[in-house]
Amino acid sequence: MATKLYVGGLPYSTQEGALKELFAQAGNVVSAVIIMDKMSGRSKGFGFVEMSTQDEAGKAISMFNDQEFEGRKLTVNEARPMEARPPRTGGNDRGGYGGGGGRREY
Repeated sequence: MATKLYVGGLPYSTQEGALKELFAQAGNVVSAVIIMDKMSGRSKGFGFVEMSTQDEAGKAISMFNDQEFEGRKLTVNEARPMEARPPRTGGNDRGGYGGGGGRREY
């Protein structure tokens, strides 16, 4: 069964192809994804690599965790399931369009 790894500390210039090529040294890479910022379109500096077996994942962790890649030290470990987050409210809890701007009669 495939095992997903978290890869942190990636240089912002790293492309998914380079990440997949690096981890292929440890075994068969099912997928490699770099997480991008939705607003800027730039890398967030981390991603996920899915290895085809638990043994290959373990080998990848031992090979690349705390190792330097393109000038930055990588953090590689088994990915944890994403935790549920509360729904977003849009930045403030006031609701509506705000106040003010009305005309006063004296």
